[in-house]
Amino acid sequence: MTWTVYILRCADDTLYTGITSDLPRRLAQHESGKGAKYLRGRTPLTLVHQEQWPDKSSALKREIEIKGLDRISKQALYLTETY
Repeated sequence: MTWTVYILRCADDTLYTGITSDLPRRLAQHESGKGAKYLRGRTPLTLVHQEQWPDKSSALKREIEIKGLDRISKQALYLTETY
């Protein structure tokens, strides 16, 4: 099972970082107001960054790293990505 570290941009332009083993399910929870309390009332949400990790432990470590970044550094993670 892989784990995903993700960043969401909220309607109020704040950023939220989380982890999950099932990204589509977790995004649906957030959008319906049944996910993190922080996100309630901040919809719509936009997925702006995601990273895959092989286990929960490494995903949690990365989540902590990202949460420790300032806003500009977080934005650099997704503004430089090309799809």
